[in-house]
Amino acid sequence: MTAVIVTPKTAPAKEAVKDASMVKQKEMMAAHYDRLTSAPQTGEKIAATFVPGNLNELIMCFGLVNNLPEVNAIQNGLRRTSGAFVLEAEKIGHSEDVCTYVKSDIGMMAKGNIAPNGKKFPNPDVLLLSYTGCFTFMKWFELLREQYKCETIMLHTPYMGDGKITKNMVDYMVKQLKEEVIPKLEQVSGVKFDIDRLRENLKRSVKAEDDLVRVLQSAKNKPSPIDAYFGGIYYIGPIFGAFRGTEDAIDYYKFLREEVEDRLAKGQGPVTPDGDMGQEKYRLVVEGPPNYTSFRQFWKMFYDEGAVVVASSYTKVGGVYDLGFRHDPDNPLETLAEYCLGVYTNRSLPMRIDMLSKYIEEYDADGLLINSIKSCNSFSAGQLLMMREVEKRTGKPAAFIESDLVDPRYFSAANIKNRLESYFQMIEQKRAAGRAAA
Repeated sequence: MTAVIVTPKTAPAKEAVKDASMVKQKEMMAAHYDRLTSAPQTGEKIAATFVPGNLNELIMCFGLVNNLPEVNAIQNGLRRTSGAFVLEAEKIGHSEDVCTYVKSDIGMMAKGNIAPNGKKFPNPDVLLLSYTGCFTFMKWFELLREQYKCETIMLHTPYMGDGKITKNMVDYMVKQLKEEVIPKLEQVSGVKFDIDRLRENLKRSVKAEDDLVRVLQSAKNKPSPIDAYFGGIYYIGPIFGAFRGTEDAIDYYKFLREEVEDRLAKGQGPVTPDGDMGQEKYRLVVEGPPNYTSFRQFWKMFYDEGAVVVASSYTKVGGVYDLGFRHDPDNPLETLAEYCLGVYTNRSLPMRIDMLSKYIEEYDADGLLINSIKSCNSFSAGQLLMMREVEKRTGKPAAFIESDLVDPRYFSAANIKNRLESYFQMIEQKRAAGRAAA
């Protein structure tokens, strides 16, 4: 029997309100897709890679254009085209339990591999996997290698099981960069590696990273001028994708920082799709990715209740800059290794628990909310244990909701809304108990 996804007919939603930085980010992404799809005409070569461990500064040294399959799946989710792609992948033989980013990508290829601008994606010239804790990434690239028959490069990143980066780990990765990754990128691109060019790219990265951290940490203020989860998706887009190490990234994050500082000076909260959020009632830390197929509806469940996310783990999958990491141009290969080692998906459960607990304290949050993703084992494994431990350490209430990345079949609006309302009541009861004890 063929499964059918039925989208309920509803009145057309009014156009979402976006602040200027969101509009700017959308324009940057559109220009990048135009560059990607024009590659057959311009002669540029394409490298496909992933967000965690994205070595954009290195990729640019060879004149390669970066295409990220995760980002394409997210774009399809936001456009509500991913559901049909997921079904297509399942029809080919992929299990319901497989990561829906993967199935959206595989289904998109089967349906013509059309980019968000309506033009066909070019085939990649090289697949670069900087493995960072997600086993699915390896299987995903095996499928892409089978499809495209192109050069495939693996940069193995040791897992931070003991919670620290050692010299042996860094040396191991630098050896791979020197002996495997860089020579193969030279071979594919026809461009000789220039370490000074890499240093210049890294210098530009640091400037953007500094401004991003200032934006994220603005949420320590009351009211928070940003939402660090839903709004944060827009903020991390350029630096986690194809723009880190570019002048465009520097310009964007300077623009974003100034915009946020202006909202902070005026005492304003986040901009939501319906305009300014209004009164801030609840401050949350969120663990796990969002749902993209009902992104606006999901976000509305929060801001309708006056809930703002002040910190999130998902906005650290492409780098933990707010914990102090910066790319180091003086040690270019070593810093690429340390970057890959430190991303959120390569951190152990105790490290994740420490991070979430500190966020609750530093951002004066009311508690932890976990959005457990059905098809993402990299995030979902151990989340109930994490929830209990964070509750124990902080004394703040935690809650658990479930959805999926880009499969609309696993977004139950009524169920999520009920759980959120119950959670907000739990927070109120905790506050009341605190006032009574005082």
